[in-house]
Amino acid sequence: MPTYEYECQKCHERVEAVQKFSDPALTVHEGCGGELKKVFSPVGIAFKGTGFYKTDSRSSGGSSD
Repeated sequence: MPTYEYECQKCHERVEAVQKFSDPALTVHEGCGGELKKVFSPVGIAFKGTGFYKTDSRSSGGSSD
């Protein structure tokens, strides 16, 4: 299940919630009663395998940069 991050528009506290895709979004901050909005963050990318970096092994015969 994904973890969603929300920010309260009243007190600006951030809250994390583990929810199913089918669960409704949280709308009320339990601490102060303010409105919650989802916070969108960039997704981390992990490249695995060979050929992604300049220092990876390449077949010989080509020119080196």
